[in-house]
Amino acid sequence: MSAATLTPTAAGDAPIPLRAHLRHTGALVRRNLLWIRQDPESMFDAVLFPVIFTLLFVYVFGGSIGASMGGGQDQYVQYVVPGLMAMMGMNMAQGVGTGFNTDFNSGVMDRFRSLPIGRGSVLVAKIAVELMRMLFATVVLMIVAVLVGFDITHWTGMLASIGLSAVFGSALMWVFLTLGVVMKSAQSVQAMGFLVLMPLQFGSSIFAPTASMPGWLQNFTDYNPLSALADTARGLMLGGPVAHDLWVTLAWSVALTAVMAPVAIHKFRTKN
Repeated sequence: MSAATLTPTAAGDAPIPLRAHLRHTGALVRRNLLWIRQDPESMFDAVLFPVIFTLLFVYVFGGSIGASMGGGQDQYVQYVVPGLMAMMGMNMAQGVGTGFNTDFNSGVMDRFRSLPIGRGSVLVAKIAVELMRMLFATVVLMIVAVLVGFDITHWTGMLASIGLSAVFGSALMWVFLTLGVVMKSAQSVQAMGFLVLMPLQFGSSIFAPTASMPGWLQNFTDYNPLSALADTARGLMLGGPVAHDLWVTLAWSVALTAVMAPVAIHKFRTKN
């Protein structure tokens, strides 16, 4: 049977060496970066999100929440910036799901699945490019944070926080890649992401301390991975205990990747 007569499933199921997987992933990463270059508007969320959220929470809520913490706006800046960093991966993850769904509906993924390349390479390339966008958004966030008064006291801790956010964000991207495959439209992926992410965002320690929350909500925040990620980032960047929250964040990251990565690849391989 010639390569030209291979069905998409047969081509994708052929054994592919690791070296070829890496080469395919690199080519697909380059393709995605070139697409961003041709469509720079796709970077608007990475630029505007950290600016808008930082200014909004610092200048609208900073005075009142900072006062409740026993300080003021300056103290709230130190509190909220590490939390916003924890949000970067989560918000970028939602974007990878909608983008993946759009590629499916436009027929791009059908072309990829007709090629003799590893199915995982397509998904890993998407995650790699999205992590680059997340790192860019984090740089924008830190620039704005410094301008509004954030003090970087532990540079190594800041770099570790960025790395941890990237690890958790990449794990969460597998969830949204799965949604991007199984949902019928990008709007459906976006709506589902909103329903999932909003409770996780605001039912956490990202924006405010959890001590004043009702007991049932505090119980939720104790198991919310975003609280663990935000508290770890604060400990690394500002000083404080990090061991427990660090292990909780890593455990969530490993669990999400171990469960959702095979599901995403399987759904991508078998989608009609």
